[in-house]
Amino acid sequence: MQQATLFSPDRKARLHSALLTWFEQHRRPLPWRTDYAPYAVWISEIMLQQTQMERGVSYFQAWMERFPSIADLAYAEEDEVLRAWEGLGYYSRARNILRAARTIQAEHAGLFPSAYRDIAALPGIGPYTAAAIASIAFNQDVACIDANVERVVSRLCDLDVPVRRQPGKALLAECADDLLCRGRARDYNQAVMELGALVCGRRPACPVCPLQSFCRALQHKTVHLRPVLPEKTASVALTIASGVLVSGGLLYIQKRLPNDVWGGLWEFPGGSVEQGECPEEAVVREFMEETGLAVRVTDKFGCIRHKYTKYNITLHCFALALADKASDPCPEPPHLCEASEFRWCTLEELKDHAMPSSHRKLAKTLSLSGDKLSSSLSGTPHAGERSLPGLLSG
Repeated sequence: MQQATLFSPDRKARLHSALLTWFEQHRRPLPWRTDYAPYAVWISEIMLQQTQMERGVSYFQAWMERFPSIADLAYAEEDEVLRAWEGLGYYSRARNILRAARTIQAEHAGLFPSAYRDIAALPGIGPYTAAAIASIAFNQDVACIDANVERVVSRLCDLDVPVRRQPGKALLAECADDLLCRGRARDYNQAVMELGALVCGRRPACPVCPLQSFCRALQHKTVHLRPVLPEKTASVALTIASGVLVSGGLLYIQKRLPNDVWGGLWEFPGGSVEQGECPEEAVVREFMEETGLAVRVTDKFGCIRHKYTKYNITLHCFALALADKASDPCPEPPHLCEASEFRWCTLEELKDHAMPSSHRKLAKTLSLSGDKLSSSLSGTPHAGERSLPGLLSG
């Protein structure tokens, strides 16, 4: 087993100086770096998980306009928070942000706690996020490890063990702590993350790295072998059928159960295509199972291809009508088994309901369908006219 302490105090001091000088010259002007307000640092850290920086900055700025303080967030409705988060995915993050804001409002008088233990106790904040907030917002001497830090430290120390499982994970943490520039944790942690993002990436630019003279992996010619990571999980293909039910000039949507995948988001009902059935059959069956409503397919208007964690999803999209003429053109479903509530809404109102990315893409396509869609919403389409025109492409 390798030793965590690989650098003498003098060598670490020179490493710190080289890294912090580089950071001062190359740091990106990110909005949460203006004053390092704890609320801003917290939201940025949660948003940047599984999100590219440019996209994260855009969402961060819109979020801060909508919820400028912890109090504004704490008193917001969950639907409003999910709508602001829509497109970032992993929606449990947004629900935990709301829970944490309410906890801060109730237990910390609306002030973000500064103690690491109190930060880590908030909903949705794990060890990395707690360390990042403690060091960046409060300049506490805590090392934090994200994927960028993982690459930099693994290469500096040439760690030849898998760093995402024990004992390699503990060794990586020891190395990160040993290398920490105490007293300047805010700048140091950000500098390491910035270096991992801009220079020491998956395709490292070693010739321009300010730490090349300190890097053991570069000396040993093992840079591209570090960090040692587990094998990627094989992707799983899923075929799903979903339908847009139109009746009485309105569209049917439903809200997923809180603890389900995409919990609390609105969707057009549907589900997996089972073995032996075609997508058209699947969407009719799913509607009956989920809502008790008998529907018929009036048209197929395209497919959406979407990736979610390990799943490659092909979503077949159909236009639907009620199978039987009912006295109520917008009936209440006899039962809901995959949803907490339902709603008949106008095309315009779809924008006010948070949806998974694939369903939002479908909703946006509907909004661009023009006069033919308006005709469809106002009654039965003419012969030969598509009930929901416009093709979706993956």
